[in-house]
Amino acid sequence: MTYTRTITVPMSYEQALERTRAALADQGFGILTEIDVKATFNTKLGEEAAEAVGDYVILGACNPVLASKALAAEPQLGVLLPCNVVVRRGNGDGQTTVEAIDPQTMVQLSGSPQVREIADDADARLRAALSTSSEADPTRS
Repeated sequence: MTYTRTITVPMSYEQALERTRAALADQGFGILTEIDVKATFNTKLGEEAAEAVGDYVILGACNPVLASKALAAEPQLGVLLPCNVVVRRGNGDGQTTVEAIDPQTMVQLSGSPQVREIADDADARLRAALSTSSEADPTRS
């Protein structure tokens, strides 16, 4: 089983990050945390480690309705929240990778019918956000 939903988009890192934030918001996700891995590595490990990872941000996305249902069904699921979404620069080819946790991972760990329903909803929303993130920007020509 894979544990991510991954797309590669033909856009700059900055544009992909902006579009991913907007697409997540359109699907009811707020960003609870944002970790700039490159900046953190630079501070903690030095410039060489930061450059090795490159531009890499982890967005802790949360849909409050789905999260409240998940925690009501199984309080232990909090260790799997929020849904992490990664935006990272490609290999210098002008492309950016966007990855989201596959919510079905929760189902594999739980098996609860309630958790399956919530994971299915979260999965549909994350897939829609990824799809929107990969579409050509209609405001640019």
